[in-house]
Amino acid sequence: MPTHDTPRDTSGTWPHRDTPEAREEDRAPGTGGSHRYTGPGSTRGARGSHGTSGPGGDAEPGRAGETGGPGEPERDLRTLATRAGKDAAHGLEQLTSGFGTAMMALVVLVTTVLTALACLVGIGLLFAPVTLRILHALAGRERDRLSRWGPEVIAPEPPPTRLRPALTDPTTRRELAWLVRHSTLGLLLGFLALLLMLFAVRDATFPLWWRLAPQDSSSTSLGFGVAHSWADALAVTLLAVGWIAIILGLVPGMARIQGKPGRRLLSAGPEADLSLRIAQLTATRAAALDAHATELRRIERSLHDGTQNRIVTVTVLLGAARRMVARDPAGAEELLERAQSAAEQALAELRTVARGILPPVLADRGLAGALNGLAASCPVPCRIDVEATQRCAASVEATAYFVVAEALTNIAKHSGARHAEVTVRTHEGRLRLRVTDDGHGGADEDGGSGLVGIRRRIAAHDGTLALASPRGGPTTLEVELPCGL
Repeated sequence: MPTHDTPRDTSGTWPHRDTPEAREEDRAPGTGGSHRYTGPGSTRGARGSHGTSGPGGDAEPGRAGETGGPGEPERDLRTLATRAGKDAAHGLEQLTSGFGTAMMALVVLVTTVLTALACLVGIGLLFAPVTLRILHALAGRERDRLSRWGPEVIAPEPPPTRLRPALTDPTTRRELAWLVRHSTLGLLLGFLALLLMLFAVRDATFPLWWRLAPQDSSSTSLGFGVAHSWADALAVTLLAVGWIAIILGLVPGMARIQGKPGRRLLSAGPEADLSLRIAQLTATRAAALDAHATELRRIERSLHDGTQNRIVTVTVLLGAARRMVARDPAGAEELLERAQSAAEQALAELRTVARGILPPVLADRGLAGALNGLAASCPVPCRIDVEATQRCAASVEATAYFVVAEALTNIAKHSGARHAEVTVRTHEGRLRLRVTDDGHGGADEDGGSGLVGIRRRIAAHDGTLALASPRGGPTTLEVELPCGL
């Protein structure tokens, strides 16, 4: 059949192909549920061109792969619904956490106003440094909160805590402006988010407890209507659907509005000097290089002092056995047994060195399985609680593994603990690790317990480490690392 242009009728749809060749082509295997021609109900690939047909009516190459199957709209709807649900859930978490800092901001705002009024009579001058420290601490807390929910909010240089320098300090002024906005607008948005959640839960669960409600009491969260039957109670759930729709549509935007003043006012402004952050990153890189060099020295020392000596022993024993095999076969056999034992020891040491570089159990069983293996070999009873919703980079998981291994070793050797617990969580691209024990405490980074090496490993990933170990215990080690994906 010669090549020809496929005609198009005035209705704007492609004509049906009712030939045996066309029907056979449409039933051809390997199409994956998508027809190769652009027909009714399949709009992809026809955009801006009618296309040309070849023998048998095949669409022009390049257009055929763009047509979607009948199930693609449903998949798109499911993807959109899932994305909207996740955005709404994250927005609710941001708004509720912001509501907490907004409540504190309101208290700090009232305190700041009272301190400013007291300064007029001189009494407030005594409380001004304390008030400024509280303001700076709350601003730092908000920076950490915003950094967990998005791009990092880089803090400027530490602002002054004395009254006279603070009056002209731009960072303090920006923090005061944020304080006013967050304690008003941020508080209102967080409160509305809590109300929406309560209304949705209340109306959605109303059919479960409507018979227990006082007689003639309101059936809905808005305060109108009285349920007298199951039909009335079930009708209330329609209002819950409306609340859920409002949450899906408005909450993500409300979260962005709540966090916008903090991201704009609490970050380092254009007049701020970022030399502190540059120095921190430079120190982090130096620590990473030092940790890498230390690790190479450890591997070299392990190979030189252990495996190399074993291999030399195997070589000497094999040479002696070769010389003795003719005159003393029994002695030669004994030397061969000793050489085999030395070779097995060398192989075991090589495996130990390899596991020290990157434990293969991480690739085989994941971080949870690897940590369970550490807990099983720990002399102190240890509970592992891992809830990781996403995998991290291999280097990050290896760092977490070595941190837990070093911490459990310290617990077994120095703490005198009877129980230990390891908790791992991932959230918003961050891995949070917590190791606790009920020992006698008193852990010190300078005491040769390996904590310096742990801190260097963590600094190489731009992570953070916090250690709390008072005398008498308990000891808590908290580590936070970026997932790196």
